[in-house]
Amino acid sequence: MSKPSVLFLCVHNAGRSQMALGFFKHHAGDRALAWSGGSEPADQVNPSAVAAMAERGIDIAQEYPKPWTDEIVRAADVVVTMGCGDACPFYPGKRYEDWKLDDPAGKGVDEVRPVRDEIERRVLDLLASLGVS
Repeated sequence: MSKPSVLFLCVHNAGRSQMALGFFKHHAGDRALAWSGGSEPADQVNPSAVAAMAERGIDIAQEYPKPWTDEIVRAADVVVTMGCGDACPFYPGKRYEDWKLDDPAGKGVDEVRPVRDEIERRVLDLLASLGVS
């Protein structure tokens, strides 16, 4: 049986999608696969997102913003979009979830923590729905 796979997408692939990927890898381990990407990748991962994740013991400092590719979108069982609107790809028949979350861009760690915590809650729900405990 193949492992479930998830793609997390946002505009800059610098905050929300990177935190989601970090939580997904942390909680799923090797029982599922995940990637992240952006429609307009930033130059670096948001330092406040890196700091907020470090508080939870998850290191995303070595990650970097990258564009999504059609191949990765097609390979994913679930595509989670976070604020990229029409810029995010859509393939009929694929499972999509649109997570409406505040953008952590330009915010300090104090403002990013609630977004981080909500992302973790949603990642845990997603993993449960995929049968990954």
